[in-house]
Amino acid sequence: MRIYAVANQKGGVGKTTTAVNLSHALANLGRRTLLIDLDPQANATSALGLEPKEGCSLYEVLQGRATVSSKIVELAENLAMIPAEIDLAGSEVEIARLPNHLTRVREVLHQFREVGGFRFCFIDCPPSVGILMTNALAAADGVIVPIQCEYFALEGLSKILQLIEQIRAATEQDSLRLEGILMTMFDARTRLSQQVVEDVNRYFPQQVFKTIIPRSIRLAEAPSHGKSIFSYDPNGVGARVYDQLAREFLERVEQRG
Repeated sequence: MRIYAVANQKGGVGKTTTAVNLSHALANLGRRTLLIDLDPQANATSALGLEPKEGCSLYEVLQGRATVSSKIVELAENLAMIPAEIDLAGSEVEIARLPNHLTRVREVLHQFREVGGFRFCFIDCPPSVGILMTNALAAADGVIVPIQCEYFALEGLSKILQLIEQIRAATEQDSLRLEGILMTMFDARTRLSQQVVEDVNRYFPQQVFKTIIPRSIRLAEAPSHGKSIFSYDPNGVGARVYDQLAREFLERVEQRG
């Protein structure tokens, strides 16, 4: 099982939308996929129609009182999830007191990754630089960074890249890599969106996904119905671009073996 953190310290950039729909797209392509909602706001949880109930998250697992397997909820063929709950916010303080405070998530997932039967695991991170986000990065083999096509995109991207390097150094996680930068909320009608894409590609030509996620009313509506875009609007542009992203992602990671 390969683990990927979907991360950006800034909210509203399409992070949860990407975690939910990329996971479902890969499941549709026959890769058994686990999505972990590590954000106490539980947006990915509600986006897939689950209730963020007490005891449903990784919270008890991180405390050593439950197993990863006991928290998994099957959603569809090849797709499963570990939901989030508000109690995860408390784990920020509790984990910080532990000697292994940067690697707690990595340790619990390491015990599971060989026996869980999943090909991929995606962690939807909180939109802030805290214990949960740094733990997700320390647990990951790769990081996918969605960034909105807006003026401050490069500034925010530089910060998350610095954080990735800090985590690599602090945890000796040499395998952690930037898997890809995903441009989101692209508006073809504006020169700004086009300029931001050009700028990011100029600075990071090897890391940017060719697939670009456009602004889409359907993508924005789907979470309020508790559905991924593949359940809500399977024939629309949102489903097409996330299917395209999943295929591009697979081409990247499976070439490396």
